[in-house]
Amino acid sequence: MSYGYITKLSENVDRQHVRYNNRYGTAIAADIYTPKNLEEDKLLPAIVIGAPYGSTKEQAAAIYANTFAQLGFVTLAFDQVYMGESAGEPRHVASPDLYAESFSAAVDYLGTKAKHVNREQISVIGISGGAGFALSAAAVDTRIKSVVTISMYDMTDIREMANLAPEQLFQLKDQLSRQRWDDFENGQPDYHPSFPEEPYDSIDDLPNHDELTNEWLRFYALKRGFHPNARGTATTTSNLAMLEFSALDYIKEISPRPILFIYGDNAHSRSYSERAYYLANQPKQRLIVEDCEHIDLYDNMEKIPVDQIAKFIKDSFNA
Repeated sequence: MSYGYITKLSENVDRQHVRYNNRYGTAIAADIYTPKNLEEDKLLPAIVIGAPYGSTKEQAAAIYANTFAQLGFVTLAFDQVYMGESAGEPRHVASPDLYAESFSAAVDYLGTKAKHVNREQISVIGISGGAGFALSAAAVDTRIKSVVTISMYDMTDIREMANLAPEQLFQLKDQLSRQRWDDFENGQPDYHPSFPEEPYDSIDDLPNHDELTNEWLRFYALKRGFHPNARGTATTTSNLAMLEFSALDYIKEISPRPILFIYGDNAHSRSYSERAYYLANQPKQRLIVEDCEHIDLYDNMEKIPVDQIAKFIKDSFNA
């Protein structure tokens, strides 16, 4: 059985698959969404949609791209390098530098090759793990006029994520460093998927795990959010790259361009948004969604504050 997009394309939106290279020459696979029946010379604002860590353009990113195209934006959802339909070998390798670069590569394409795009009005929405890399890209790429983070995760903050004591941190580094020898001898990196090859039929079929794991499974392991190209996480030694890079080091330099941090009041990840909000300079805003967990903002249209996001982005272009 094959699985495609987790949301139906609006009858008022066109979707086109494109490929382009990042500045390292690696091919990026992306989908561009545009409102139908545009006049030939019509220019619209654009939004780059960054998918969650380990996710693909057919999942939460497609929901955001499809939704905001209906509101008059050109939107672009992409697969990260080494993920999905993008190039890069071996598969599932994660690099924070390359992941941030993917946002700028999308801006490259939108500003030069895409039809109907006003290149001076490009914003970014980063979802979950994609949000940290979106902020990192915006800190140096001034063409990005505003950033919206959704249920943010900072994947480079492994120290806080795992709450590691100094001796535990050393043990982790030592384990990952020695794994490099095994990977080199094996000719391929160690990789352990988090999600099944086929989706479970219902919540009742999910294996019994801890609360956090069950939350991920409720999205990625059910037909609700499943895609065969998104098995979750990255190669084991990818965490070494995350340990030597900090996505938020230069978040203050995004100012005077605005940032909107959106997260649920019940999100297990809310501390990442709150820390990033604290570190960022003005102008910045927070929007806390009531009765909302982390994955609600992936696909629950009753929880995603679409109108507020659209207004924020449009206002950022007029600042």
